Amino acid sequence: MSHRRLYYTLLAVAILTGCSTSSPTAQDAPAEEAAASAAVAAAEAAASAADAYATRRERQALDSVVVTGTRIQAEAKAARLAYAPASPPPPPASVASVQYRVAGLVAPTMPYPQAQPANTEKYAARDDNPVHRTIDQPVSTFSVDVDTGSYSNVRRMLRDGVRPPADAVRAEEFVNYFRYGHAAPVDRSRPFRVTTELAPAPWNEKRQLLMIGIKGYDVPKATLPPANLVFLLDTSGSMDSPDKLPLLKQSFAQLVPQLRKQDRVSIVVYAGSAGLVLPPTPGDRHDEILAALDRLQAGGSTNGGDGIRLAYAMAKQAFVPDGVNRVILATDGDFNVGTVSQQALETLVADQRKSGIALTTLGFGQGNYNDALAERLADVGDGNHAYIDTLREGRKVLVEEMQSTLLTIARDVKIQVEFNPAVVSEYRLIGYENRVLANEDFANDKVDAGDIGAGHEVTALYEITPVGSGADRLPALRYGAKNAATAGGDTDELAHLRLRYKLPGEDASKLIETPIARASLTRQPSASFRFATAVAAYADLLRGGQRIENWNWNDVASAARGSVGSDPHGLKAEFVGMVEQARQLTSAQSDAPAIAGE
Repeated sequence: MSHRRLYYTLLAVAILTGCSTSSPTAQDAPAEEAAASAAVAAAEAAASAADAYATRRERQALDSVVVTGTRIQAEAKAARLAYAPASPPPPPASVASVQYRVAGLVAPTMPYPQAQPANTEKYAARDDNPVHRTIDQPVSTFSVDVDTGSYSNVRRMLRDGVRPPADAVRAEEFVNYFRYGHAAPVDRSRPFRVTTELAPAPWNEKRQLLMIGIKGYDVPKATLPPANLVFLLDTSGSMDSPDKLPLLKQSFAQLVPQLRKQDRVSIVVYAGSAGLVLPPTPGDRHDEILAALDRLQAGGSTNGGDGIRLAYAMAKQAFVPDGVNRVILATDGDFNVGTVSQQALETLVADQRKSGIALTTLGFGQGNYNDALAERLADVGDGNHAYIDTLREGRKVLVEEMQSTLLTIARDVKIQVEFNPAVVSEYRLIGYENRVLANEDFANDKVDAGDIGAGHEVTALYEITPVGSGADRLPALRYGAKNAATAGGDTDELAHLRLRYKLPGEDASKLIETPIARASLTRQPSASFRFATAVAAYADLLRGGQRIENWNWNDVASAARGSVGSDPHGLKAEFVGMVEQARQLTSAQSDAPAIAGE
């Protein structure tokens, strides 16, 4: 007999006998026996219902999408059960704490496990960019991206011993988390400089990697234009956790001393409804701003839509012409009342973008973190997305990188690479899956793209298969071109790089073009190139390791360890340690038995 079935049987008998120590009389025996039989039958029925309930809960836990990860199968199902263990309904309060005397034995109350909250984190499903045959599709177009939230969010999971779902890993955000020392522009005639580096791919010497680097010009903090900032802070009940609202308050408190008299700060909070905590206030009133932050407490449901509307209203009220106007949304993303449709929220933010007010999103916490929403709102809001898992990360995002976040020096930045089919047989873009653009949108100035701030770096990687290398991944076409070399003409150029951008306040884009010479291939790539390659391979291994052939965790660790270079904040050294964490975690998952029904 199961514990659950025994429990209900004991409960029924105890209730029937009233926990009495007196013996029944002979006249009462038949009635008592009949009642006892009925009680036991009822207990059996209750136990069967409880078993059925538990089974139903277990199946629901398996079937529900708790952490979206289209490539995590057995391990994801095991994780779902761990996050949402099944438990029977609790007994009535009136009998939950009594002891039951049955046949002279005392049965203590059977404890019921407390159900843990389900993990409802949300990640947008994605597939890796495919390999393209150059003769069929020579042009690749995408929007730049300076988000870094995916990397720090995955770092949080690894520290907690959680295998990250594949869809939480965005390779471009891993690569762009680090600085590579790309060359800056020599003057401000152009807002940034574009550089390239070409070297053999470390996981297959027959292929090559092309690194594209963009670096914006720096601006001294003292010369930054006035900033109109609205802190839009989630204070709903779901934020009542040390890694959420308390960390949020401490992180924003580090930004406050950087604010100046010419800046304006407003604080809007939202829970069941939105409220104004601090009207537009001069930035040098540090004590007043810090006191407003300190008063915040978590409670209630999450009406993010109303909060966004109020935040934009405050931003418009304190709007600074020719200055920085930005809403900084900090949340776990769990919008559950008001405007909860992601599409409706995206439309709301996109409409407000036209007024010259950008949106930055900062993610906090675990369990119900909505990465898909936070990342997408930043994209349509002409802003950036980061995830804050530690106070140090809060300082990195809100103090050390705020200058880049605040001052946009180039808008709608698009990259287009045309590969020469006489030299390149195949190529694939690493990451940027949700930033890929139609080729015709490159010159269409109505199509939105990513922005670059002062001092920002952007890094992109292409894997290339040279013609005649024998490393092609795609099968030869029966009716395709017999000789790709005749299609490309000049074999001195590997590719031609084009870049479009708009200056702030302008509607017409400008064009930068540069050829990439075949002869630029080097057998001794820079430390920055090697480290970026290691980070890209690390992201691929976390997504299943399908693109880097026989390279493994040891190869990634070795490549990263040997190319740390300048590391003033220790972030690259930290990465080397995380490689081992990821190796141990993924190895443990791969050794785990498969779940029945897989």
